Amino acid sequence: MPEPRGALETAAALRTGELDVRELAERTLESARGAGQEVGAFAHLLEDLTREQAQAAAERLEEARRTGTPQQLAAELPLFGVPMPIKDLTQVAGAPFEAGSAALAGNIATVTDGVAQKILDAGTLTVGKTTTPEFGLPAYTEPATGAPARTPWDPRRTAGGSSGGAAAAVAAGIVPIAHGSDGGGSVRIPAACCGLVGIKPSRGAVSPGPYGVEGMGLTTDGVLARSVRDAAAGLDLLAGPRTGDYLPVPAPRQGYLAQLDSEAAGSRSLRIAVLREPLAAETEVHPAALRGLERALEVLRGLGHELTEIPAPFAPEDWTAFMPLWTVGAASIPLDEAQETKILELTRWLRERGRTYSGVELAQAYSGVQALARRTLQALAPFDVVISPVLSGPPAFPQDLQLPDGGADFDAQRAFTPWTSTWNMLGAPAVAVPNHREQIEGIELPFAVQLGAARHGEEALLLSLAAQLEAHDPWPLLPAALRA
Repeated sequence: MPEPRGALETAAALRTGELDVRELAERTLESARGAGQEVGAFAHLLEDLTREQAQAAAERLEEARRTGTPQQLAAELPLFGVPMPIKDLTQVAGAPFEAGSAALAGNIATVTDGVAQKILDAGTLTVGKTTTPEFGLPAYTEPATGAPARTPWDPRRTAGGSSGGAAAAVAAGIVPIAHGSDGGGSVRIPAACCGLVGIKPSRGAVSPGPYGVEGMGLTTDGVLARSVRDAAAGLDLLAGPRTGDYLPVPAPRQGYLAQLDSEAAGSRSLRIAVLREPLAAETEVHPAALRGLERALEVLRGLGHELTEIPAPFAPEDWTAFMPLWTVGAASIPLDEAQETKILELTRWLRERGRTYSGVELAQAYSGVQALARRTLQALAPFDVVISPVLSGPPAFPQDLQLPDGGADFDAQRAFTPWTSTWNMLGAPAVAVPNHREQIEGIELPFAVQLGAARHGEEALLLSLAAQLEAHDPWPLLPAALRA
């Protein structure tokens, strides 16, 4: 299989006429029905919508070429005509919205969420709704409503969660970029499992409005792509506040992609903290994950960045003190008695535990997590970036994570993803960078490092650092089996 075009490269080829957007739509849908089914990428294909979008895009592209305004179109809508699916935790009016749960089987959205509307308004091709686990709760993607998402690097292993379908779609070469969301690592975990770039922006950088609310601000929308520039372009598409936001953050005056492409990008030495100790759980870290970290450190050291080893800023027991945040969130999902009988064991366990906390205990947990975040950010203040592995090991086998007992399942997920959720609590941005590969049991698998900012609003800095790693130690755009 030839190397696939990236999102920005695809958009450029569409503007010149090298690619026909209607043919692209048909090829993408065909691939989604074929390779997409093999890796469980899509919960629902939206073929009629995609063809309508392609026809409208074709007419506008033809007009732009006729009037000599392709560059104006590129400036206004840089991802115009590019396939970009939407995760099935986000509503698109008239399309299925099941959130991976049998409790919502057959449900059709009546509104379009703000982030989805931005993606639609950008002139992208939706293709479909990508697979997610039940209500996006676990770090694997084993929905009750359809096929599980698997990494194309080894289809026996999970694509991660909860944006597992999105990651599988990009990694399998079906689409160049995909929407995801991240409340504890749900963009970065699948990115690491599938050999992709995944970015979780700062708290407040992407509005959940007009229908969603921030709450504690743990969850935000993000992007998965094969390259850093494509991820930056996707973030430009999503970013910005809406009326009524609790934590509004203005979109950058100069977009993330423009900042990344500026001459000043990557020109200064950064103070980088190296974090090897797991945070959310006491667990062993696979040697290959540590070798991936060392590989990144070697590149960064050679580029003149200052590296400092640091201890864990808090212990796993500090993390577990905030269980009310995770469990009450699950318990607050509105389900009637009939729907309650259809949920999976992990969801049931989280909801039952969430109902045991009082309002006072929940308020204490909210205050406590802010206090922990404040202490942690103060400890990280001397640094610009914290680097760690994303996962404690290679992409996991689903049976090692999805366990019959909900508590054991949750603990296994914490051990698998011991760094990611911290940056949701801190509210600072974080990026997964797929810088390493190793043979595990005879199969090449991806490993990634996490670049976590030490301050809010440092997306441009993280993207610049990720781009340096990409330039000096590039990663393959497809899994080994697809590169043959």
